[in-house]
Parts: sequence; C-alpha cells; structure tokens
Amino acid sequence: QVHLVESGGGLVQAGGSLRLSCEASGLTFSRYTVGWFRQAPGKEREFVTVISWIGGNTYYADSVKGRFTSSRDNAKNTLYLQMNSLKPEDTAVYYCAARSGGALQTLTSEFNYWGQGTQVTVSS
Repeated sequence: QVHLVESGGGLVQAGGSLRLSCEASGLTFSRYTVGWFRQAPGKEREFVTVISWIGGNTYYADSVKGRFTSSRDNAKNTLYLQMNSLKPEDTAVYYCAARSGGALQTLTSEFNYWGQGTQVTVSS
C-alpha cells in the first residue's frame, strides 16, 4: 500500500522560509515522478512543482519560480520543497503526489497517489 506523508508545514511571517518533506513508502520511489500541489480555502488544487525520476528534471508554476525549490533523495524515499520569500498568497494546504512515468505533468488527474497534506500559513 502506497503512503505519502507530508511534514514541515506551519505558520511563518511574510518573507520567511519553510521546508516541506514528503516521505514515500510502498512504491519504488526512484521510478516515480513526484510533485507538490496546494489548495487554498475556496480554491481548486493547483500545481506548484514537479520533479521527474528521469534526470531529476523540474518544472515550476510561475507563481513560485525563483522562490521555491524542489528536490528528491531517492535513497531516503523523500521529496522536499524549500520555500523562500514566502507571501501571504502562498497560504494553503500543500500536498505531495506521485505518478508512474517520467513526464512532467501538472494536472492533478495525472497523479496516482496523494498525501494528506500539510498546512502552510503565511502572515502579513
């Protein structure tokens, strides 16, 4: 059974930083493309970033480009999201997700497995 467990969320002031982690189990993590999505209250879940298992290629939403960095440690079955220069509009529940295949997909429907999410709140 596949499990994705996020951690690292919390409350931070605008301009601050947080590092999220997502630990995976029940799948061959190194063969999955993984990503982060977020969902703010009253809004649809949106793409943040994706990192492929092939060469570790990454792709970011324009709204976070230059501020967020995703990385993966296949030996630890863990995905990370370093978030810097946080803004109040980054406030959301952040979810990690995994999909088989190497394509850098950005649609929620393309991902097979999801974590339960971790809350990130940025105060102004």
